[in-house]
Amino acid sequence: MINSNLKDKYMDQLFKAILSLENIEECYKFFEDLCTINELKSLVQRLEVAKMLQDGYTYNQIENETGASTATISRVKRYLFYGSGGYTVVLQRLKAEED
Repeated sequence: MINSNLKDKYMDQLFKAILSLENIEECYKFFEDLCTINELKSLVQRLEVAKMLQDGYTYNQIENETGASTATISRVKRYLFYGSGGYTVVLQRLKAEED
């Protein structure tokens, strides 16, 4: 399910740009130009929180490991388990790459 409030031609353009990236080096270059360091660190932190939640870590363990606030952990948990499934798709694919 796509959030109709989110979907527009500019968001499509951003996602097409991301999908056009061919390797990690290109990702670094693009995201370094696109985002501030703090924005990138927030994205990285949320993904790690989602991974840790899926792996069964407690809020305290996640907070200590990632520095995420309990509010951030709670928000990520809500989207991980009740969102549109984006975290699940990505985490499954990352796990498959590790195996």
